[in-house]
Amino acid sequence: MRTLLCDTSCRLARDLMESPGKLVSRMVFLLGPWVCLWMVEILNENDVFDDLAAWQVAMNLVFYYSIFIVLRLILGRNRRAAALGTALCFAFGLVNHYVLRFRGRILFPADVTGWRTAANVAQGFDYRVDTYITQAAILLTAYLFLILFCVPQKRREKIPLPAALLLWAVIGGYGYAFFCTGMLPALNIYTQQWVTQRNGFLLNFSIALRYSSVDKPADYSRELVLELMEDYPGVPAEPDKKPVNIVVIMNESFGDLTIFEDLNPSEDPTPFLHSMEENTIQGWMYSSVTGGGTATIEFEYLTGFTSLFQPPHTVAYQLYVEEGMPSLTALTSSQGYETTAFHPYKSSGWNRVLAYQYLGFDRQLYEEDVPDPYIIRNYISDKSDYEMIYQAIETESSSFFFNVTMQNHSGYAQGWRNLEQHIELPSHLKAADRTAEQFLSLMRESDQALEELIHYYSQCEEPTLVVFFGDHQPPLTNAFYEELYGKKLSERNTEEVLQQYAVPFFLWANYDIEEQQNVVISPNFLGVLTAQTAGLPLTGYMEFLSELYQVMPAITPVGFVTADGQFLSKSELNEEQRDWLWRYEVLNYCGMVDLFDEARPMFCID
Repeated sequence: MRTLLCDTSCRLARDLMESPGKLVSRMVFLLGPWVCLWMVEILNENDVFDDLAAWQVAMNLVFYYSIFIVLRLILGRNRRAAALGTALCFAFGLVNHYVLRFRGRILFPADVTGWRTAANVAQGFDYRVDTYITQAAILLTAYLFLILFCVPQKRREKIPLPAALLLWAVIGGYGYAFFCTGMLPALNIYTQQWVTQRNGFLLNFSIALRYSSVDKPADYSRELVLELMEDYPGVPAEPDKKPVNIVVIMNESFGDLTIFEDLNPSEDPTPFLHSMEENTIQGWMYSSVTGGGTATIEFEYLTGFTSLFQPPHTVAYQLYVEEGMPSLTALTSSQGYETTAFHPYKSSGWNRVLAYQYLGFDRQLYEEDVPDPYIIRNYISDKSDYEMIYQAIETESSSFFFNVTMQNHSGYAQGWRNLEQHIELPSHLKAADRTAEQFLSLMRESDQALEELIHYYSQCEEPTLVVFFGDHQPPLTNAFYEELYGKKLSERNTEEVLQQYAVPFFLWANYDIEEQQNVVISPNFLGVLTAQTAGLPLTGYMEFLSELYQVMPAITPVGFVTADGQFLSKSELNEEQRDWLWRYEVLNYCGMVDLFDEARPMFCID
């Protein structure tokens, strides 16, 4: 190695003395990755000097330099490698810019595999040149002129074999460490799923690619899946229980904080919710997330898959959803229901347009589809949201309607526009988080809208099943939760930790159903309970989930609730529970990643 470095240094010094143009050529070549980073981040609507940390700049540059060096090794000329590398980076940056403009988030690996879907709707977008494209194009042109005048085009000049091998080894070694080892988790580096620009485009795309595969379970095989398939043939429908309409409402940040004994609000934030008993199945759903991550809970509810088996901090809607993936939507569609997804906010969030299409929804509605909405703070209210449901279902003969509300979205330091301050908290809680009272007042507004919703469907002649649940508790401060617990968050046991993940849920019907109180569940099981209550057929996979529910009614990445009411961490599960969890992981992997033709009948009903 020392000899190679000495030889390289001597060669550079000799070249500089004999031909200063070579040094200029190399300096221009080495400048290229910096130009590409700046250019692509302009298209990414980032200020590379203000929006990226030093480590993010460095890790982006590693990839840009790798691109340039690989092209130089292949093409043998600085000019061609620099020009091609810069042009390719501009092209990818431009594609990313249009994705960012149309969807509100950057390009992800899943978009590459779904290019046919994107092409189908490409004609409906605006491709006009904007300021970002103009600035990036000026930078591209300036650098290409620099290459033209400062990097002479000569005959192919090979890099000495030892140096070429070293460069290939360094690039390959870094790529292996980045994509195939635990380097990124060890550094606590994960893909940005919401403010997706914040890693920089190339780094975030690469991180997403790193996490784009789910690990195969131990001893997984297709033969094993087929054996399990024989044990779970599925459950036929119960037509006498089937409602005309199934209305599913996942209410944003709907958390019943009265689960904490020390809350002591001035009045009950959700009195109607607490009064529901007749024709109601109700209890606590232990979410997989808290404070954010709505799309994760959507995915778990609609598919029965769990984020427990995904890489941490990843969102299936962005990385794993593929066309034809098994879902509750597809099941209801097979039973004659018209399927609609409705979110009264921007369609760009969480890649919903593509994800909903892949999960089988016939129709999608967003904020622009809500006529003259009533706004609370800055979001469409639950009241207007539910009125939209009434109108949409009236036009359908039989509907499965999936709704993700927006009214209660954080942050709670917004103004009190159209929001009365209903609830007051004790002074020590108010001091810990002055926004908590706004959240509780929003819960009162949601509770009133919920009462109107139930009253509306209680007057309807068509049999209707309403499924309602929160996605997660609100993102209030750690100090606030420490006041509720009376201890530091680090001192909590598993049961206490799961308190912060608990949200209310219920199933209510305007016809007779068996009533249940204090039911414990997690999102991955709630879709099965919906299908059972609605008399729908169960796939073999759903039949497996219904049996697993009898052993562990709540399964989350944070902890587990067992049939006898214990709150356990993964390390505390007994051998039987671990075996159930392993079989779940096998089937989860098959249905989500490796759904081969012979196994499809276990997950889908045609």
